[in-house]
Amino acid sequence: MKRRTFLSAAMATTAVLPMLAKAQTALPPAEPRDWSGATPLRYPDPDLIALERSFQRYILFNTPIRRHHTGTLWAEGPAWNGVGRYLVWSDIPNNRQLRWIQDDDRVTEFRNPSGNSNGNTFDSEGRQISCEHGGRRVVRYEYDGSVTVIADSFDGKPLNSPNDAVVAPDGSIWFTDPPYGIRGNYEGSRAESELPFAVYRVDTTRGRITRVTDEIAAPNGLCFSPDYSQLYVADTGSGREIKIWDVDGSRLRNGRRHTQLTLPGTDSVTAADGIRCDVDGNIWAGARPGVQIITPVGEPIGVIRLPEVCANVCFGGTRRNRLFMTASQSLYSVYVGVRGAGIA
Repeated sequence: MKRRTFLSAAMATTAVLPMLAKAQTALPPAEPRDWSGATPLRYPDPDLIALERSFQRYILFNTPIRRHHTGTLWAEGPAWNGVGRYLVWSDIPNNRQLRWIQDDDRVTEFRNPSGNSNGNTFDSEGRQISCEHGGRRVVRYEYDGSVTVIADSFDGKPLNSPNDAVVAPDGSIWFTDPPYGIRGNYEGSRAESELPFAVYRVDTTRGRITRVTDEIAAPNGLCFSPDYSQLYVADTGSGREIKIWDVDGSRLRNGRRHTQLTLPGTDSVTAADGIRCDVDGNIWAGARPGVQIITPVGEPIGVIRLPEVCANVCFGGTRRNRLFMTASQSLYSVYVGVRGAGIA
């Protein structure tokens, strides 16, 4: 088939998909598939699901969801390193970090022990930032391999268990501090909480830590809007919602609910875990039944269905148009029709 003929056929097929998706109030039944990749998948991938017509632009007709690795106990914290062309993520209970290398699709153990690290990211200088449950701290790995403690206490009391972090253009590090790592001995060490569950900002030039909000039940994943004027935070506590604040320099104001997710086609509320924004301002959230995509006004428009519970996501790849998903025991990725916002 000539390329022009093939593309015309593909476009005709995708033109039908939005109409089908528009009518979907519930997810279509999952089709059996071989996640090992040994059996080729017929395009388009049936687990890339448009709930609204607007999501169709982000579904690429000729790309599959791929599983790159399985074997973790609980995978979180994916972060893309553009210079090294690799993805790092955490296997929290196994107290290690893993690395997927783009050039040869190989997975290696990157750091062991890792302090039961959870969320990871990179700053504008390419240094890795990690949130440790075990050490109850946020750390930065320097070029020479040494470790700098960014934050481990506030007002003379130990942090709970830092969960996820993002870096602002001014170099400040914003992170969440829920209790998940100190509730038992599986993802950290059991301990009593001495501080409210909160979101913090660290001025890395002065080494000053500030609590920017504790008006949230259990802060989890967080991300900035593409222009850094707003901060989104997933609440996996009693609120089970994604909240949004306006960023006013080093402060937050006007906190409010952005959205509360449900399992599509039901009234069953589901919490978001890790979240990241794309350049169009949409939020990509680890939430049942895999990843849910939410518009800047809080409307769910699409789903990436996975066979495992998805905790975290991040954009990466050479063009930052590849969504990586850490889901329970495995690492997945899929190319999408938009680039990720922010640094990592």
